Amino acid sequence: MSAEIRCEELGPDSWNRVRELRLASLRESPEMIGGDLMEESSYSEDQWRELFNRNAYFVATRKEEDLGILAIENLAPGSGDFGATCWIGGTWIDPKARGLGIMRRFFELIDNQATERGWLVQGLGVFVDNHQAIALYERVGFVAMGEVQASTRKPGRFYQRMIRAI
Repeated sequence: MSAEIRCEELGPDSWNRVRELRLASLRESPEMIGGDLMEESSYSEDQWRELFNRNAYFVATRKEEDLGILAIENLAPGSGDFGATCWIGGTWIDPKARGLGIMRRFFELIDNQATERGWLVQGLGVFVDNHQAIALYERVGFVAMGEVQASTRKPGRFYQRMIRAI
């Protein structure tokens, strides 16, 4: 992977970067991202900033261009599926940067903080027809758990829960 790619966590003052990446993901991959472009496009600055109260946002950047995003939600003890202590969502890599190892880099960054932040059992949901993402998650240690679930955000679609323990 290119050494010039940097992964970092953003704070609420970078809400606009999170907004731009999230909306780009919904435009480029609407069938693979749980969310609604119209709804999220209408969020105010305050609404975007509010998201930082429950999520940590990580971005991948190369030469000042944001190329990918990953969000982590801390879960209340005992509330996560299959013992998950956090839920990973909103992951997306710009098509021109896919295959550069950005997701692996995200998970290395997360793993370095897992103990202090309580991210020892990571969960996520992935649409069952997103074979590329499933293969990627398996390569970094996620395992499918439980039965396939009907999506409430995308009626008619189904997702698989996956778990990874550090």
